Amino acid sequence: MTDHDAAALLGADGPFAREIPGFLPRAAQQAMAAAVQEAIAQADTLIAEAGTGTGKTFAYLVPALLCGQRVIVSTGTKALQDQLFFRDLPRVRGVLGARLKTALLKGRANYLCLHRLDQTVHEGMLASREESTQLAAIRAWSARTRAGDRMELAEVPEESPLWPRVTSTPENCLGSECSFFDSCHVVRARREAQEADVVVVNHHLLFADLSLRQEGFGEILPGAQAFILDEAHQVPELAGQFFSQSISARQLTDLAGDVLSECNGVTGAMGLLLEPVEALQGVVKRLRLAMDALPTRGAFATLDRDESIGAALAELREVLAALEDLLGGQAERSRGLANAFERTQAMLVKLDRIVEGGGDADIRWYELYPRGFAFHATPLDLAPPLRAMREATQAAWIFTSATLSVAGDFQHFARQLGIDDPHSLSLESPFDYRSQALCYLPANVPDPASRDHTDRVIDAVLPVLQASNGRAFLLFTSHRALRRAAELLTGRVPWPLFVQGTAPRHRLLEDFRHSGHGVLLGAASFWEGVDVSGDALSVVVIDKLPFANPDDPVLQARLDALEQTGISAFMGWQVPTAAIALKQGAGRLIRDVHDRGVLMLCDPRLVTKGYGRLFLASLPPMPRTRELADVQTFFASSGEAAANSPASARS
Repeated sequence: MTDHDAAALLGADGPFAREIPGFLPRAAQQAMAAAVQEAIAQADTLIAEAGTGTGKTFAYLVPALLCGQRVIVSTGTKALQDQLFFRDLPRVRGVLGARLKTALLKGRANYLCLHRLDQTVHEGMLASREESTQLAAIRAWSARTRAGDRMELAEVPEESPLWPRVTSTPENCLGSECSFFDSCHVVRARREAQEADVVVVNHHLLFADLSLRQEGFGEILPGAQAFILDEAHQVPELAGQFFSQSISARQLTDLAGDVLSECNGVTGAMGLLLEPVEALQGVVKRLRLAMDALPTRGAFATLDRDESIGAALAELREVLAALEDLLGGQAERSRGLANAFERTQAMLVKLDRIVEGGGDADIRWYELYPRGFAFHATPLDLAPPLRAMREATQAAWIFTSATLSVAGDFQHFARQLGIDDPHSLSLESPFDYRSQALCYLPANVPDPASRDHTDRVIDAVLPVLQASNGRAFLLFTSHRALRRAAELLTGRVPWPLFVQGTAPRHRLLEDFRHSGHGVLLGAASFWEGVDVSGDALSVVVIDKLPFANPDDPVLQARLDALEQTGISAFMGWQVPTAAIALKQGAGRLIRDVHDRGVLMLCDPRLVTKGYGRLFLASLPPMPRTRELADVQTFFASSGEAAANSPASARS
């Protein structure tokens, strides 16, 4: 099949137009397919921005299946990963008649670990009757599942505290010495991936594997001739996580718990190891207490200046070293204790790098949680390791998303990834934004720094909601603003309110869709990866330009480094990053050729600041207004408001 023209196959005379009901040939989709096919053939790097509705999934899957080489397709979320593998890939493969092996591979935390399930059952220490019921459900499922993918068991919530107890981590996995190795779901999934022509993964797994490979460890994913990264706008942030060295209170307490579990059945081990394990648990608590008055995130230098924290860090190192010494003497007695010994060694190395500092190449920082902490050493510049990673594969790399450029310029994205002189492609959405959408910039909203900004935003939003009869997303840049908006709207509107944090994200979205005229309030996670097409969503409100938090120590270090090279940190980093984030939020509005809606942007800097033009130029080409009357006319002209009133909306 390698001689086929991917663009022609997606054309008016191709098999997709003949065999898939409702398939519409699109010039932009064909152009992208041709560019991806050429990039794979030339082992080139391609950045392809494809607007919503382009059909980019088929545009990269068709050449991926045609190329006759092994391809890794990576997505930003597990939800899209499942959609790609179970819906899109079989459809494309069926139309092409491609006899290829495909595999779905997720991170190990998504697969049931039979060893840890067995441990949990025998320990029997469950916090509630609900957990007992969930464990029984997991045990019953374990007897019938082939893949062991947590996604199969919807009756046990994703946030259940049982899942970490019955899944493994790279640190606590026993590998080939595990008594359940021959039945291991992770091993089976990896074996199938090694044998497949097309493997569907997610960015977390991809970068976890590639960063480990950089350190000289064995690879999880098979070698491939092409890597296709969808939702690629997430790559810079995720790459930063996986090229960092980190150690957390959770890792330390998990180590302590696992050591005690492994002592069962090893004569004398408990008496020897109980004291250092309890010492480790104690110092973790004292260290967290010593950090209690600090901001939730900050530079590690803040810890260096505090004597009590310094003493606790020194004690942590001392306790870990003592535990390492004792575990070294027990490592030969069981694979579990040997694993704990190796984990302790690795933690000591990380702790030393973070506490002592690795020179100017690292940004050292900390973050606090209600009951824990984490220390990190993150590369100041991600471009060198990402460039080295790509060059080591000698493969084609295709980065695609609806939001990669700023006003058509890819420089910001390419610079972060270390891509010099990239081949790039910008494809506009086929949707008619000029007739389907309206951008409303209300004139009566104060500067975002004003104390009453959120109150005034809601004042401006209410008449828009009246015109649309609900059917709105209200997206906020902070949880504080979200909570204030929820307070202001509760009891004041006739439509169902759905507020982030009151239920799991997927349930809120499902209930919002079914309500037909709801109002959903969301923050960060609702700005992207949310697809509500049709009448249920006709308004997207964004309270402020989504500039990154200036208190972020990693961001601040990178901005300082940019300034030292003569590049404006604000225009060279903060504005481009915020513009891409704004495009993501705005992209929730029009998801289908039949959608109509209003994008309401409540930040006056869009019209009062020079850089506002850059943000507006990055949005789809829709008419703009500052008049509420135009919004009311927009909805009234189509009869949408009457057709979707609370009385007539779907229940």
